[in-house]
Amino acid sequence: MAIADQPVQLRAAETAALPPALFEGLGDDESRALRAAGQFARTVYADKRLGTGEPAWDHALGIAANVAALRLDVDARVAGLLFAVPEYLEHADEKLAERFGAAVASLVAGITRLNSLRVVTRNTVALAQDKTGGKGAPSQAEVLRKMLLAMVEDIRVVLLRLASRTQTLRFLAATGDALMTKAALAEREAVARETMDIYAPLANRLGVWQLKWELEDLSFRFLEPATYKRIAAQLDERRVEREAYIAQAIADLQRELAASGVRAEVSGRPKHIFSIWNKMRQKSLDFSQLYDVRAVRVLVDSVKDCYTVLGVVHNLWQPIPREFDDYISRPKGNFYRSLHTAVIGLGGRALEVQIRTHDMHRDAELGVAAHWRYKEGKAARPSRSGKGGKAGDSFDEKIAFLRQVLAWRDEIVDSSDWVEQFKHAALDETVYVLTPQGRVLDLPAGSTPVDFAYAVHSDLGHRCRGAKVDGRMVPLDYVLSNGQRVEIVAAKSGGPSRDWLNPAAGYIHSSRARHKVRQWFNSVGLAETVAVGRATVERELQREGRTGASLDALAERLGFAKTEELFAAVGREDVGHRQLQEALREEPSPAEAPQREAAIDEMLGERLARKSRAGEASEGILVVGVDRLMTQLARCCKPVPPDSITGFVTRGRGVSVHRSNCRSLAYLLERQPERALTATWGQARGERVHAADIVVRASDRPGLLKDISEVLARERINVTGVSTLSRQQLATLAFTLEVRDLPQLRQTLDQVAGIPGVLSAERR
Repeated sequence: MAIADQPVQLRAAETAALPPALFEGLGDDESRALRAAGQFARTVYADKRLGTGEPAWDHALGIAANVAALRLDVDARVAGLLFAVPEYLEHADEKLAERFGAAVASLVAGITRLNSLRVVTRNTVALAQDKTGGKGAPSQAEVLRKMLLAMVEDIRVVLLRLASRTQTLRFLAATGDALMTKAALAEREAVARETMDIYAPLANRLGVWQLKWELEDLSFRFLEPATYKRIAAQLDERRVEREAYIAQAIADLQRELAASGVRAEVSGRPKHIFSIWNKMRQKSLDFSQLYDVRAVRVLVDSVKDCYTVLGVVHNLWQPIPREFDDYISRPKGNFYRSLHTAVIGLGGRALEVQIRTHDMHRDAELGVAAHWRYKEGKAARPSRSGKGGKAGDSFDEKIAFLRQVLAWRDEIVDSSDWVEQFKHAALDETVYVLTPQGRVLDLPAGSTPVDFAYAVHSDLGHRCRGAKVDGRMVPLDYVLSNGQRVEIVAAKSGGPSRDWLNPAAGYIHSSRARHKVRQWFNSVGLAETVAVGRATVERELQREGRTGASLDALAERLGFAKTEELFAAVGREDVGHRQLQEALREEPSPAEAPQREAAIDEMLGERLARKSRAGEASEGILVVGVDRLMTQLARCCKPVPPDSITGFVTRGRGVSVHRSNCRSLAYLLERQPERALTATWGQARGERVHAADIVVRASDRPGLLKDISEVLARERINVTGVSTLSRQQLATLAFTLEVRDLPQLRQTLDQVAGIPGVLSAERR
């Protein structure tokens, strides 16, 4: 009899070792697997403690309890119990896979990978807190996105990490300040700061309110102890009175709902200290001015009932203006749905009411974790391979959407990269690697150490000669993976290899790195071309006996603004020897120069003094005193009819027409005022367009360039050039447009200035 009873007694003892809540919703086979994991974990952990001082077994029980409360499957609960086994057991991956299955081993490995990011997240938080961090300190949103996307092969891994951090904060809260050393208190504050900056917002993104509120409240308690205690004391001062008030409000509302035939559950809603403080801070309100210190929640069966209850609430109590939010018709980004309203209740006191269905409430409390209930439930129970019914497919779609949204950058540095960034928003097309300092870089999947080097700095990419990945030397065509730490071995000087541009060699994957390498070789080639052209020009000067000739004048005579441009053209053989010789022979010798300048001045004086008719120039411009003289619109100011214009006689290129207020023209006239000619807009032959530059300054946001482009298209304006720059949330966009006249340009500027977020739109 005793022998027959022994297995039953053993099972009872095993069950007693784990809290009953861990088995909620599990079948017999799943419960046996969970008990086996508990026995195995307790044997491995023994009396070991974590870095915080918490016993490893207690922490494992806390994780498992949290994921059980989130209603995750048995694999997640088993992984919670085994979270630290790889730290204490050699070859843990193989042993866990053999005893508990590949799915559990994968989850535990994912927890280990996330734990390995602690140094990175701590460093990120420290940079964000350090005012001297500068632009090198990544934004919180960017870190969240990168951390999630780098490790979210299975969403349960992230939920397990959140459950672990919640248990850590509970343990730290249970440890009195008097029992902690200075170092322990500093460590607790660092944990709280990391939680507030990374894990609580991550729980919010996933909609796991059940953990979010606790993570925020416990972290706030450690970071702002005085404020936390003050708000807690204010909540406690009138707790009895507030509870009596809420009980009366619940009774009144239940009576009205029963009379309306609506079946509903009405309860008081718990208040969270951090949310109270956050609202006080954001709205600059006193504690007594908050509407939702007194709050009730109504749960109904259908969406239709939600709006019926809303009507009952507003009929029973007076609604407060601008305090109604409909998150059912417009859900939040993390799929949160509910109706929120604030009313003047009994005694003229404010009362907040939340109205939602039971499904919405489950989603609000559990977030994405709520859908595991569908995936593992009887209605759509999947196989162990993970294939499920429609509910499971819906869940996967939501997770895929969330991952894609988090992948998109909050800020696009250069709008020219917008399309490329959009195309590469998917998780599978991005890899996240670490610098030796712990900074996270996102690269296109398939990137190599050379791509990494150019992502850090162009100069480092040029000097890249080798790489270490996780401390091990690798070839330059090595393909990087998520979470790897990369260190570049660089030469003191030098440049890239032309082999890097060979796609078959596989040294470069990203377009940015390829562009930088080509740019380097182009600059080197240009320098060589300029040197060849300079030598050629100097030889021609010696051959013609004109070594004292002005190179600037020679460049201007041949149509170049700078001598370097002339040298490059000669080096490319765009300007031949005959053209150089003719230009040199046209230039007067030093002895003849004064006479030539005097003759030009005399000719200009005669023409300006003569009362001849105005001749029509090639651009439809009338230049006083000059018949049929070639004209060109100045590129510096790009005049547009009916701008006030002035002509300037150039050497060999006719008359350059400027806006009368052009700075370049003012500079030229200071040196040679006699070259100015009066000019007006004549009758152009046919419909002509003129180039005009505009500058738009705006608050940077997604879709800004698209909105501006729509205005330009609506005004039928052709864009011939665009450049953009974004710094510190401010975008500067420069456009070169083709317009008929000044009124059309002004109308366009007015339209652009009316776009939301645009600070100014003006002609340059």
